[in-house]
Amino acid sequence: MSLVAVKNKFQVVIPQNVREQIGLSVGDLLEARIERGKITFTPKAVVDKEIAEGLEDIRKGRVHGPYRTVQAAMVAFQERTLKRSRRPKRTASD
Repeated sequence: MSLVAVKNKFQVVIPQNVREQIGLSVGDLLEARIERGKITFTPKAVVDKEIAEGLEDIRKGRVHGPYRTVQAAMVAFQERTLKRSRRPKRTASD
């Protein structure tokens, strides 16, 4: 067990053995939470908004492919585009 002291501005130093066990590096982000009266820090990664949206699409099954060739991908794209163009247009009153 490693003890740490709360310093000026409420800073603490994470002991080296703890940092090494979780692979923590300078500049990494940690999420601070209170859990049952204890402070926990969880390493977090920042994900670009577009990447996060893409990952959400994958989780919800909104994906196409994989395609074996570029031609197969283009045919699928053209078919989806054609289907969309045949849908009735939505207006502001819909």
